[in-house]
Amino acid sequence: MQFDFTSFVCDPFVLVFVTAVLGLLLGRIRFGRFELGSSGGLFAGLVIGWYIYKTYGLPAEGLADNAQYAESLIKNGVVPKVFFEFTLILFVAAVGLLASKDLGKIIKVYGFKFIILGIVITLAGAVGIYIAASVFGSQEAFTIAGAYTGALTSSPGLAAAIETVSSYGSAAEAQVGYGYAIAYAPGVLVVILCIQLIPLIFKIDINKEKQKYMLEMRIEEAEKAENAIASGVDIMAFMLVCLVGYFIGTIDFYLGDFIKYVKLGATGGILLTGLLFGYAGKLGPINFRMNPKMLAAIRDISLVLFLSVVGLRYGYDTINSLSGTGLLLVGISFLVGLCSILTGFVVGRYIFRLNWIILSGAICGGMTSTPGLGVAIDATKSDYAASGYGATYPFALLCMVIFTIVLHRIV
Repeated sequence: MQFDFTSFVCDPFVLVFVTAVLGLLLGRIRFGRFELGSSGGLFAGLVIGWYIYKTYGLPAEGLADNAQYAESLIKNGVVPKVFFEFTLILFVAAVGLLASKDLGKIIKVYGFKFIILGIVITLAGAVGIYIAASVFGSQEAFTIAGAYTGALTSSPGLAAAIETVSSYGSAAEAQVGYGYAIAYAPGVLVVILCIQLIPLIFKIDINKEKQKYMLEMRIEEAEKAENAIASGVDIMAFMLVCLVGYFIGTIDFYLGDFIKYVKLGATGGILLTGLLFGYAGKLGPINFRMNPKMLAAIRDISLVLFLSVVGLRYGYDTINSLSGTGLLLVGISFLVGLCSILTGFVVGRYIFRLNWIILSGAICGGMTSTPGLGVAIDATKSDYAASGYGATYPFALLCMVIFTIVLHRIV
């Protein structure tokens, strides 16, 4: 019997599953009241992704016998992009359906607060990036401005940024892409750390906040009625949400000559579809009101896999960039993300008086951070955070595109 070790360790399925297992083990380690939870997969993935790409992907490092693996890793990444997209789709669809039951009440109780939060959070990041671009000079302007979309983990923002600088040539586009790639992981990390640490630093009692939210929304009565009509998981309905949402995400929406065309992307399209279909409840014989526990299981599994894939795909660029210009971008991205989050927290907590359960999700929505939402749900031990995310995300996404275009035209 022959066993090809290199083929085994470079197999994307093996890498994802190993990273998920190690990440979950890492996530269970407690540091006082702090633990990584599901986000452990991100940290494990960063290290494993860096090692695999460095050892088997780089032509200078790889042996001649490993040439086929080097070619595949360089072309497709440590794991192909389809893993990223598929796990993201499953996660967002489950989140949208879970959050949909509270959509009407969220709008009625909180009004326009989430629209303002979406604007404030993305604007704070844009201002931070503009200051950085001004301080460090025009030579790095495209790269630093590209880092804005990475720090707020926005793929639609990246698309808008590349389109905006296309008239400056492929070199400018490459700089934008580089800024996004380096800034993405720090953008995810700062959300994860802030969502975990803010309750500890500001002495927020999670259980009291949850009770406050349930009182505001009259959750107990609503959940009894919801559970009475909820089915298991209608697989056809779930797949229909994914299909319709993915289609909507590919449509270019024209928003005037200045902004031109904007796509919601897979995340925005599927989230919007899940919210609307779940809120409607039924379309003919198809029931979108599903068992929350089963949806939560789909959400948790897909989140662990998604975070593992993110770590694997961005591990080499992130760790290898911790020197020179790369280190500068990492630092700028982290600070910009921190500025955006703290701005959202101050406005949401002390001006709007929002409870932490829904505010944690709203901050992640304002950062357009899908991994952050998973951490918010995990840290608060509640799916209610998804309601804040769903209410903020669409407006933050639109603002991201607008501010990205403005940044690239003024820096």
